[in-house]
Amino acid sequence: MNTIDQQPSAQPPQDLTGLQQTEPAHVAAGFKAVSNAIKHVFGAMNVARGTKILLTLNQKGGVDCPSCAWPDPDGERSSVAEYCENGAKAIAEEATTLKTGPVFFQRYSIQELSEKSDYWLGQQGRLTHPMIVREGETHYHKIEWDEALDLIAEHLNALPTPDDAIFYTSGRTSNEAAFLYQLFARQLGTNNLPDCSNMCHESSGSALGEQLGLGKGSVTLEDFNHAQVIMILGQNPGTNHPRMLTALEEAKKNGAKIVSVNPLIEAGLLAFKHPQHLSDMLGSGTKLSDHYLQIKINSDIALIKALLLLLVKKEATIGNVFDHDFIKNNTLGFEEFLADLSQYKLEDLVKECGISLEQIEEVADLLANSQRIIACWAMGLTQHKNSVVTIQELVNLLLLKGSIGKQGAGTCPVRGHSNVQGDRTMGIFERPSKAFLQK
Repeated sequence: MNTIDQQPSAQPPQDLTGLQQTEPAHVAAGFKAVSNAIKHVFGAMNVARGTKILLTLNQKGGVDCPSCAWPDPDGERSSVAEYCENGAKAIAEEATTLKTGPVFFQRYSIQELSEKSDYWLGQQGRLTHPMIVREGETHYHKIEWDEALDLIAEHLNALPTPDDAIFYTSGRTSNEAAFLYQLFARQLGTNNLPDCSNMCHESSGSALGEQLGLGKGSVTLEDFNHAQVIMILGQNPGTNHPRMLTALEEAKKNGAKIVSVNPLIEAGLLAFKHPQHLSDMLGSGTKLSDHYLQIKINSDIALIKALLLLLVKKEATIGNVFDHDFIKNNTLGFEEFLADLSQYKLEDLVKECGISLEQIEEVADLLANSQRIIACWAMGLTQHKNSVVTIQELVNLLLLKGSIGKQGAGTCPVRGHSNVQGDRTMGIFERPSKAFLQK
């Protein structure tokens, strides 16, 4: 037995996981993004097909990018590339000419496939036949469509109740497919229709619907051009919504200040090299974040409360921090809100955040002197147990400033799939309204 003095020294994490920690990048996009996009698209199809698809991607009369939900400009769009590296990768996988036929499944057992990465599996191409594995078998094998559909029907009809079936979909589904899918489920007799937003932004819809009566964002792409402050919390735009970087770059040129709140250093929040601007590509790019608050994981609500306490203090001493006309005419519970906030101590909240008071005070000063504020967030806020109250506290900050319902201000939950709202509109929802069901 080892004594305390004989304990072996701890192994470095890289020895246990095989992962190597490297210095994060300091700028997003640029030549690397262009190179990666080209490699993926023309690796999945020939040059003629790839070029044709890229020229129609996110163009009017073309096809929507399946990568993320960042909106297309209403006016002029780039005819060269109205998409990002991730969009090119996504459309490459959707439109690939590579095929995964029966021979592939004869080669690889289920065990071998389970050891492959999701990325590797996605790069193998599109299925050519329905595949099945029966009890005791080690490999998938093909069956005909009639047999596959009969198996599905037989299984669904054998369920004790239709509610034992779950019909999942994601925002990658078209409106037409989503409508037929929910109709099929309800004809069977169930509303068990979860989709990707249950995992990603259900808390946003719940928080905003309860607090504002609007379960989605209140800003348009044009609002970013008029914002004084853009707050980005729990979101990595450079990784998950790269086209947003173009909007942030434009906002910076128009004088906006960007406040980034993220436990990790994200290259896309530091600087951006626009792939279509030669000066950006050859230079250092556009600096994005004016304030970078590297807080502890899930201390966002502590940070927001700390900012609110500082704003309340400024309102009491110098005035003109809150929009009192907006508060009086458009909100309820202002006095109760202040009473609840007064129970918190600033020093406790700062300690919970894990950053300095000076950093938080700098952002509070910025917010105090701004009227047009956009708050953006993604799954860094929405996937915590306290997500709903965190989002609602963020909205409280906007309400105090009157930063909702005006140009250049409002809420911006940034969704991960391109047609989540379309799915819901078509009826992919486990709690349909009476009005919807009556139609």
